[in-house]
This record gives sequence, C-alpha cells and structure tokens, in this order.
Amino acid sequence: MITKNRLIDTGELVIKGRLVDASNATLLAHIKDSDPIQQVIYKPVAGERPLWDFQDGDLASREYSAYLISDIAGLNLVPYTALRDGPFGVGMVQQWIDIDENIDIVEFGQSSDPQLRKLALFDAIINNTDRKYGHLLVDSSGVLKGCDHGVSFHSDDKLRTVLWQFASLPFDSDELALLHSINDLALEEMFSEYLTVLEITALRQRLVSLASTAKFPEPNNQWPAVPWPPV
Repeated sequence: MITKNRLIDTGELVIKGRLVDASNATLLAHIKDSDPIQQVIYKPVAGERPLWDFQDGDLASREYSAYLISDIAGLNLVPYTALRDGPFGVGMVQQWIDIDENIDIVEFGQSSDPQLRKLALFDAIINNTDRKYGHLLVDSSGVLKGCDHGVSFHSDDKLRTVLWQFASLPFDSDELALLHSINDLALEEMFSEYLTVLEITALRQRLVSLASTAKFPEPNNQWPAVPWPPV
C-alpha cells in the first residue's frame, strides 16, 4: 500500500525562495496554514533543463518513482514525495528534512553505517547516476534519507555514486529477499505513467541481475564512477 500524506498531496504551496545551487528550478515552499509549518521542496517540470541522456519523460516523475520504490519496499529512504500541481505547474513536492549540521557528511558517507549500505542497494536498484554526499540527509535522530533522484532509472547501466565502499560485498538474506519482493511487484502497471517501457524493463532486469550475482555492483568502466562534484 502506498503511503498518503494529504497535507503534502493537496495543501496550497507558498513559495519562500529558490535554492540557487540546484541546476534545475528547485523551490523552497511551505504548506499554507500548516501547524506546525510543513516545509517542502517543489521542483516544477517547467523548470527542468533538458538532458541529452534523459530525453523522454521528466525528472519529477523519476523522483516520484524513486519514492514509490522506497515506500512500497519499506526502505523509508526517500522523504515523502508527491507528484502534483503547484504555482508553476505540475512538479515534484517533497518533504523538507532538517539535517544535523554537526555531522560531517563526507566522513559519514565514507563509513560502513548500515543505513548507507541500504541506500547503496537502493541506488543500484534505481540506477542512480547522481549520488553525491550532499544528497545524504541525516537528521538530529541520526536517520538517513536520500534526495535528488531525478536522474535515475536510465535503461543503460549508469550507476554513479560516492558509496562504493560496499562494492563486491555479498548480499545478506534480507537484501536478497528485498530484491525478490520488489521484482514480484506489478512494476509495469505501477510505473507506466512515470517511466518509459525501456526503463521499466531495465528496472526488472537489474533486479534479476542483482539477485543473480548476489553482491553489490562494481563501477562500470564505461561510465564515470563518481558524480562531479562529489559533494
């Protein structure tokens, strides 16, 4: 069952400003009349810059697809995300995460924390091509979330990440069970509105391949292993 958050799904967005470091239009907003105030990130499709290797669909739909897998598989790795209308048209609206500013995110990101291992597996599943340290969100309780999944689900192997510390390690029984449980889902029906047929087919093939090799993938020598800049 897909989790629902009516406030983020339907609440009126009040734009507060733009995050200027983002390459696409990324707006900080809050839900009008929310108490306590619910802050969100809003990325309208109209503000996306075309990418040569993601010519079909839009980045917002891929962000939402990443959330769906995290949610349905019980991974709880992606902040609550909706695909909905807003002041600048349809886009992705995602729960804002207050991070712990005292954490050295690069040091944390190079550790063997089990939350990172789970995120590394998630990235392998969705074929994330942009896992930077700055996309690791750790709150004051030490809970890790990942953000910025717009360039995921490509049909070619384009995994690009800073989390290579788990490469070649064998999957444990829970990780293998997770891969099989996701592959058992009706992926073609679930993602038909958000991903291309080729991307959905590749997603299923990755799940089968990962379960068959039974270990974390290694870098692809045909593609840069780490996004730039890595932070």
